[in-house]
Amino acid sequence: MSTYYDALVVMGFGGPTSMDEVEPFLKHITGGRITPERMATVREHYAHFGGVSPLNGQNQKLADDLATRLRARGLDVPVRLTHAHVVPFPEQTLAQLAAGGHERVLVLVPAAYSSYVGCRFYREALAAATPVDDDGRPRLEVAKINPFYDMPGFVDAQVGLLEPVVRAHPDATLLFTTHSLPTGLSESSGVGGDGYLGQHRRVIDRILAGLAGQGLRPDWQLCYTSQGGAPGDSWLTPDVNDVIDELATQDVKDVIVVSIGFLSDHMEVIWDLDNEAAQTARGHGMGFHRVPTVANEPVFLDGLAELVARGLAGEDHRGDDDCGGADCCPNPGGAVPAVRGVTP
Repeated sequence: MSTYYDALVVMGFGGPTSMDEVEPFLKHITGGRITPERMATVREHYAHFGGVSPLNGQNQKLADDLATRLRARGLDVPVRLTHAHVVPFPEQTLAQLAAGGHERVLVLVPAAYSSYVGCRFYREALAAATPVDDDGRPRLEVAKINPFYDMPGFVDAQVGLLEPVVRAHPDATLLFTTHSLPTGLSESSGVGGDGYLGQHRRVIDRILAGLAGQGLRPDWQLCYTSQGGAPGDSWLTPDVNDVIDELATQDVKDVIVVSIGFLSDHMEVIWDLDNEAAQTARGHGMGFHRVPTVANEPVFLDGLAELVARGLAGEDHRGDDDCGGADCCPNPGGAVPAVRGVTP
């Protein structure tokens, strides 16, 4: 079956594969602007796992799962994995595709929500990485799929994972967690601002509606993990550990924690939730029940493959409120060229 785009690239964040790679990785993420204290803290996290991030392997599995599902639909396009912060970098991957005769490349970033760091940053990186000919003209047409928080399979997978846990612990408080952002990036996210928070709240509303349809109505809160930056910087709060501390004063006996901000159980999920948040809960004698992320759920993968298939066919239903144009998730440092975003 023919497609408009003749290759798919899954572009992940990337992660180190040894302790020797941790410091260069962190410097690449921050452009070298990382305090010695923050460097030491994050190095310690990675040291518990031998310096190996599970994220690269998880994104390779995602690429393989999508390739299998696309072939089942008769779409036999090459699927490549690239990373923003470790090899292979997008300039390497795109150059190889251009050298192989490909002309149009569709890119999927495993990030469901709008923000500069989860959306426009990747569009800018792809624009900078696109190979050009001797006249400076791009040798590839490159487009990125827009954030897909409203994809039905994403919410359906969350509901399916949560239902048995909520049913087993009906008095538990449900904690939806996601990556904290500097408040300025959150306020400027999406089209018109506050897209990051608004999209999370819509996902939560749909998950709660799905649970209510099964007779489950847990108490809940939205909270955050992975806060970085310098002391005194303003980030989204409350932190998940602070929420657990507060719930302990209210005699809550159990918490159910679900990471709706991340698709797979990578380092931040494993460390921030399975280690730090779990220890906080157990320090209060509280039960801690962490729900798996959606990456391995067939309903999620099927939905994502359907989205990608529409994108490969050239479908673009981007509306006024969708990311992908010049007016979403602005770069705080000023305008930078970016590939276009599409909403299949």
